[in-house]
Amino acid sequence: MPTTVSIALTPPDDDAARAAIRDYLTDIVGRYYGRAAAAAEVERALADAAPDDAFLEPPHGLFWLARDGDTVLGCAGLRFTGDGIGLVTRVWTAPAARRRGIASALLTTLETAARAHGLTRLRLDTRSDLVEARALYARHGFTEIPAFNDDPYADHWFGKRLT
Repeated sequence: MPTTVSIALTPPDDDAARAAIRDYLTDIVGRYYGRAAAAAEVERALADAAPDDAFLEPPHGLFWLARDGDTVLGCAGLRFTGDGIGLVTRVWTAPAARRRGIASALLTTLETAARAHGLTRLRLDTRSDLVEARALYARHGFTEIPAFNDDPYADHWFGKRLT
């Protein structure tokens, strides 16, 4: 039976959104260390992320969940940073849902919303070990740009002009 994926705006403090953010952080913390993430590492990452996640709802930003029924398949966030620029963040697909176009659909939804909100450019940062993410961004027309923040975990910075 084919699955139906829905993508919907979701407040970042919604239970499903918080669970998705926890799963996202568990995944990327584990990938960073090359092993399963320890509970204390995930809790520290959640605490560090909380101030940023507060800006993922209007009027400061937006957050989406991709779902198949009640199952969360992925998420993506957009922060409005001013001067027509949006920061792409929290783009993630659950491991069991990867290679199905979920992240691409989330990014397309995010870009459409960014244009609707009058944004002219998108930026993001990512790490060297997140090879799939870098390939996704390149497929969506993002190009590497000079560093625009001092995130100690970022190795690559990307930008895209919206037309």
